[in-house]
Amino acid sequence: MKKKNDTNYLDKIPVHPDIKWSADENGIVTLEIENKGAMNRIAQKLFKKPKVSYIHLDKTGSFVWPLIDGKRSIADLAKDVDAHFGEEAHPLYERLAQFFRVLDSYKFINWVE
Repeated sequence: MKKKNDTNYLDKIPVHPDIKWSADENGIVTLEIENKGAMNRIAQKLFKKPKVSYIHLDKTGSFVWPLIDGKRSIADLAKDVDAHFGEEAHPLYERLAQFFRVLDSYKFINWVE
């Protein structure tokens, strides 16, 4: 029988893997993702796919990304987002949870155990 995971998603602590990133003059963060692996090499040669993909975050994501330090939980980060954006960020927890699910699905973040 499979165990149910009782961990609250908001209590999870995200951390950056070794991803290059930069912010422009407006504070918008761009992640530089190197396309590695055999399938990516083939796609680069056959279909002229780029060796590096540039992922531009929205303004909320750009605010959150530099705050990810491996010490703060998603709930802690939510407080900072709420203080900075107020009502504009609502529904706050749902949006942040979805943001982190997407980052996790693409392996742009890891979790502190």
